[in-house]
Amino acid sequence: MERSPADAFAEHCVELLGAPGAARAKRMFGGHGLYLDGLMVGLIAAEQLYLKTDAETRPRFEAAGGRPFVYVRRDGKLERHATMSYWTPPPEAIEAPEEMRPWARLALEAALRAQAAKRPRVKAPASPSRGGRMPSTHTAAKKAPTRRR
Repeated sequence: MERSPADAFAEHCVELLGAPGAARAKRMFGGHGLYLDGLMVGLIAAEQLYLKTDAETRPRFEAAGGRPFVYVRRDGKLERHATMSYWTPPPEAIEAPEEMRPWARLALEAALRAQAAKRPRVKAPASPSRGGRMPSTHTAAKKAPTRRR
């Protein structure tokens, strides 16, 4: 079976990202998701690579001339543009793994922060000082059952 140009580009991107961790591509929504060590760090749409960003890393991508991933979102009859937290790396990063390495590292760091933010927090038990009621453990407050003879 012959590889499509999209699959060939995805394989090229996996090779570029492979340096900082175990990279793989997974088909999704007509493109590919790119994963490093099990975390989604990038996506490919219309043969364009986009890497995960967040508030800490986005300024670096912007300063390098990157563009955000934007898609058309349909809400009923309305169409609007939605922007995701994935940005293009500089064009020279697409050419060589050593040029991609710092951008892949930034994407992995953003993905790790996003994962940490999603972890559920353990809720502390209620206490009187927090406005909660503690269950009564006083047995005298409970009425003893009456026995019939």
